[in-house]
Amino acid sequence: MIVRCSTYETGQVDPHVNLAREECLLDAVEPGQAILYLWQNERTVVIGRNQNALDECDVVALEAEGGTLARRLSGGGAVYHDLGNLNFTFLVPTADWNLDLQTKVLTRALAALGIHAEKGGRNDLSIGGRKFSGHAYYHRSGKSYHHGTLMVHVDPERLSRYLTVSPLKLGPKGVSSVRSRVMNLVDAAPNLTIGDLKAALAEAFPTVLGARGEVLDGDPIAEEVLARTAERYRSRAWVLRDTRVFDITRQARFSWGTVRLDYSTGQGVICDAALYSDGLEADAIEAIPAALAGCTLDRVLVQERLGTIGVPEEMARDLAALLA
Repeated sequence: MIVRCSTYETGQVDPHVNLAREECLLDAVEPGQAILYLWQNERTVVIGRNQNALDECDVVALEAEGGTLARRLSGGGAVYHDLGNLNFTFLVPTADWNLDLQTKVLTRALAALGIHAEKGGRNDLSIGGRKFSGHAYYHRSGKSYHHGTLMVHVDPERLSRYLTVSPLKLGPKGVSSVRSRVMNLVDAAPNLTIGDLKAALAEAFPTVLGARGEVLDGDPIAEEVLARTAERYRSRAWVLRDTRVFDITRQARFSWGTVRLDYSTGQGVICDAALYSDGLEADAIEAIPAALAGCTLDRVLVQERLGTIGVPEEMARDLAALLA
């Protein structure tokens, strides 16, 4: 049961440090505590844990213009951050995870500012069908976080220039670009500021969770731990990850996410594979390539193999069909 709601805000705008602090706060959250972490990044594209960086972002343009590419621990899709965006993270013991209440903190804060938001898609908040907030989730060792974006006055030109969105995402909705799918909150509330939104969230957080509110003063993370974790996030090995070339590529969009599956075969057997996806089941997706290696290219056998490692049935069935 949550008895303490701790709000923590950082003025740091380096995405690698901010993502590192998020992970360290997850490790630090205590029984009975929920933390609301508020943070901003300067000109950054953040991709999901299982995405292919070069598919999701014009990395050359981003970095040439002083921007940063970063990869997070959670699944989901690529997002653009600048100082017109406010990021939030709810960090709780997994036993106290309540996605409905966590989302209610956001919608209650927005309602207090005269903005009536709706849940939409797999993990979005929107107004009139246009998304201003995308969410993702991560669970580890009995602790969990729920994080996302809140677009207040993000630069739409840079957003559309840096993000490369698959036609598989755009086509089914009848929209032609990432820019046409999203909106800023100032489009609904012209006088809204980042400060207004922070204050509304800090007030709604303990109210909705029914617990004592407090502000965390100072940095709760040891400097050397934060620095060491930030270096891991900053490394190109983490940011770019798998860049191998395979013989075959299959792409599709399913109810649980967009997929690119690369693999090589020999004598009807999968020799090696890589899977890129914006699906939210990050752990399951990451485990799939190793499970596919050595499997016969047979729909039934592939589905059975994926089932043995705990891949959800729908996901296993879709991937087996994609390979067949």
